[in-house]
Amino acid sequence: MEKLKVLVLFNTAGPPPPNQDYSRDLEAGVKQAEYDVFAALLERGHEARLLGIHSDVQVLFDGVQAWKPDVVFNACEAFRRQSAMEMNIAALLELLGLPYTGSPPSALLLARDKVLAKKILTFHRVRVPRFAVVPLGAPLEGPIGVRYPLIVKPAAEDGSRGIAQASVVRDRDALEARVRFVHQSLSQDALVEELIEGRELYLGLLGNPDPTPLPLIEMTFEKIPEAKPRIASYRAKWDPKYRERHGIQNVFPSDLAPEVVHRIEDVGRTAYRALHLRDYARIDVRLTPEGEIYVLEANPNPYLAFGEDMSDAAERAGMPYPEFVSRIVELASERRGRGANAEAPARAAAARAVALAAAQESARPGGSGSGGAVN
Repeated sequence: MEKLKVLVLFNTAGPPPPNQDYSRDLEAGVKQAEYDVFAALLERGHEARLLGIHSDVQVLFDGVQAWKPDVVFNACEAFRRQSAMEMNIAALLELLGLPYTGSPPSALLLARDKVLAKKILTFHRVRVPRFAVVPLGAPLEGPIGVRYPLIVKPAAEDGSRGIAQASVVRDRDALEARVRFVHQSLSQDALVEELIEGRELYLGLLGNPDPTPLPLIEMTFEKIPEAKPRIASYRAKWDPKYRERHGIQNVFPSDLAPEVVHRIEDVGRTAYRALHLRDYARIDVRLTPEGEIYVLEANPNPYLAFGEDMSDAAERAGMPYPEFVSRIVELASERRGRGANAEAPARAAAARAVALAAAQESARPGGSGSGGAVN
């Protein structure tokens, strides 16, 4: 493909170093997804630069003006250490007319708002767990329309933040305690879902408009007794010692029937299109013992470090990491010249989908997510 000037944009924990000099980290082999992306782009012959931002958007404006990149590789997951502001960075790139990798602001918004995403997926006949919402600060009063066991999550987080073994509740007292934890510790609405028993599977998707599925990855729980919840908690995802202690591994499953794999891929593509995801994404699903497929979550711009799930799946599909990263840049490069207008169709389509989902919900007895009462 054409060799491009690619600006790798990412968020830093504090103010970025003077002159955006990351040479010390690079020489020391510090493990960061943006550094892996940067190295992969160089290996593929692109001209690449790193640009870190923390709390000053002027840094972004100055960096773009000084270097005039062809494409921005958007690895920015937060601003001012607030993950909810991730979509605003994409919106700024949209206003600047710069092609950038990954999902547009509308998709980042829809995927972060888990309640809205579930309503849209329900409209598109994608099965999701039955759920209810307890708004921030609201008491838990009366039945809420879902059956135990339940899992209580923050309504607008990613990376399993706020999810632990204690998130799974089996009675009213435990439910009230966990809802209170989400409200007080995370300052968010609490999403209460029916716990879906089954296999935890991750489907990576690459491309537009008909994304290509990557090989499935499964999170396995070898040392966790069946009586205990087998969930992708924050520690199960990100704590190596915890994973080793509990026998948690991410593996390529070898025992899924081709027909089951095809059904999961079809569901994943439907979710990808329904939420207007772009370039690459991961869809988290549960496969029940009865063969039912539930979408738990959609993840735009998932973690892309070398040796992690997405890159391992691409490698399994015959796409080495540098080629995989370069392919994502190529997808963004195809939008050059369209500027801010590239987001408009997705935004309009998302608004229509939300309106249709809301209309459908209002026409149904009990609305979306209704089920048996919680006492």
